Amino acid sequence: MYILGISCHYHDSAATLLKDGLVVAAAEEERFSRRKHDAGFPLAAIRWCLESQGIGIDQIDHIAFYEKPFLKFERILRQHLDNFPRSFKTFHMAMPKWLTEKIRIRSVLKKQLGYRGDVLYVDHHLSHAAGAFLPSPFEEAAIVTVDGVGEWTTTAYGMGRGSSVELLRDIRFPHSLGLLYSAITAYLGFSVNNSEYKVMGLSPYGRMDRSAGRGSAGDKAANPMYSKLRQVIDIHEDGSYRLDMDYFLFQHSDRMPAERLCRLLGGPVRRPEEELLPRHKDVAAAVQMITEDVVLAILRHAHHVTGCPNVVLSGGVALNSVCNGRILAETEFKNIWIQPNAGDAGNSMGAALFAHCAVLGRPRSYRLDHAYLGPEFSGAEIGKFLSDKGIRHSRFASREALVSEAARLLHAGQVVGWFQGRMEWGPRALGARSILADPGRPDMQAILNEKVKHREAFRPFAPAVCAEDADEYFQCDSPLPLPADFMLMVYPIREKWRARLPAVTHVDGTGRLQTVRRAANPLYYDLIKEFGTLSGIPMLVNTSFNIRGEPIVCTPGDAYRCMMGTGIDCLFIGDFLVRREDNSKDIWDSESVATD
Repeated sequence: MYILGISCHYHDSAATLLKDGLVVAAAEEERFSRRKHDAGFPLAAIRWCLESQGIGIDQIDHIAFYEKPFLKFERILRQHLDNFPRSFKTFHMAMPKWLTEKIRIRSVLKKQLGYRGDVLYVDHHLSHAAGAFLPSPFEEAAIVTVDGVGEWTTTAYGMGRGSSVELLRDIRFPHSLGLLYSAITAYLGFSVNNSEYKVMGLSPYGRMDRSAGRGSAGDKAANPMYSKLRQVIDIHEDGSYRLDMDYFLFQHSDRMPAERLCRLLGGPVRRPEEELLPRHKDVAAAVQMITEDVVLAILRHAHHVTGCPNVVLSGGVALNSVCNGRILAETEFKNIWIQPNAGDAGNSMGAALFAHCAVLGRPRSYRLDHAYLGPEFSGAEIGKFLSDKGIRHSRFASREALVSEAARLLHAGQVVGWFQGRMEWGPRALGARSILADPGRPDMQAILNEKVKHREAFRPFAPAVCAEDADEYFQCDSPLPLPADFMLMVYPIREKWRARLPAVTHVDGTGRLQTVRRAANPLYYDLIKEFGTLSGIPMLVNTSFNIRGEPIVCTPGDAYRCMMGTGIDCLFIGDFLVRREDNSKDIWDSESVATD
């Protein structure tokens, strides 16, 4: 039996395909369309999912959609009516899409795919909950979901047992921790639903405690923006909260911070080209501390209610890896699992799994122990692409030769594009579509930010280390939780190593760790170990294979175009090595090369 899960029409559209309850394919639409955070109907992702299994749409037994469109439409109408006439502009802009696409899912499926079968609609936060619990390793777990907004819910907790998922309590729109974080993202001059992670990366530059277990009263008093921002949110002991809506516009406008919030924080919304002032950094630190206050309070309450030692998380706020790194140390939970694609894209998986287990009553049989669920390309396909495009390349005679040469070039200071196996599911590059470098070079962070990624200088890079070596370099949880494999946990780097790892040590002495297990990705694992043999430290810089404003690369053409347009020195693509210096830009045409 095949079930197709779909999420779309807000941001990060995606598709997931289940075969007899097992996830066999999952991918975001942006990787195919090359439009970052593509919100459109995920036609290309769906087509790839079907092609990967050699089936047509007529072989899909059920389609599961990640939310209930009519319930969401009810909230949109209520929201605009309650705020009329201030909401008229956004109401007028939103209605055509709602009336022609967003509430006519069956018609869209029929038109785009020729599908005439069953469509199962799953509540948005139930999709988050199912996507967090059903692929987790736990038979029982507390569930916490936090995002911007679904139909009405913005925050919820519940319980998963066996194949069942239940939400026990929720917080509803307009009160939203995710939308508070997004409003501050907008205030700081970054793009909403795209750059919240920049605020997280900027926060350590503000006044925050630099130690693990952050957030004492004294630490917070040192940052005047914390007490100011606390005026806009009322937080209770159980983690429930309410926003003072006089500080926000998102309930009736396409803008988020109100003038009152700008006055409170000491100035107007920052323009993207403006310098980041100490005040801006303090604001980032304040919203990060408040987010951690709320999430940790919810988790403590969820443990009190459920009494379960295990917890799973989903929703966009579950991608806040700084907060995640505190959970096991500062709550009663003993074990944690986080959906690697915790935002809306991951709801395509959650909806499909919920349909299989809860709606159709089929047994739960899938465990997501790695995130390599996307497209891959054979050696023959890659070789044909390189030859057809006239790209100079060499081929390795053995896997060992490839690993040896890649480690040698990394140790020599080269920046390596790494395109191997199936593409990652989720926003993090995890050693399939990655840019790799030496973490011990003092100039490497600047090289990557300025010449490769073309992004802000404050942005940190992630360290990738084999799982059994993590404790040597990081003050991390023991045993190490699986979400570290998905780059979803930030931990302090042990002080004795910080000076030797300048490219991955953030300003507060932490690193957003990716642990690598050989069973999940043997080639990547062996490369890290081989690099350690040469350098003395088995660790690599790992950042996503893309440049600012573009999605992570998907195809060989995407990878080659990215290399030739940046400071990446060479590309290890399947069994092949392509050097930028060997290939003149005269043969590089972005349209023809990217089409493969």
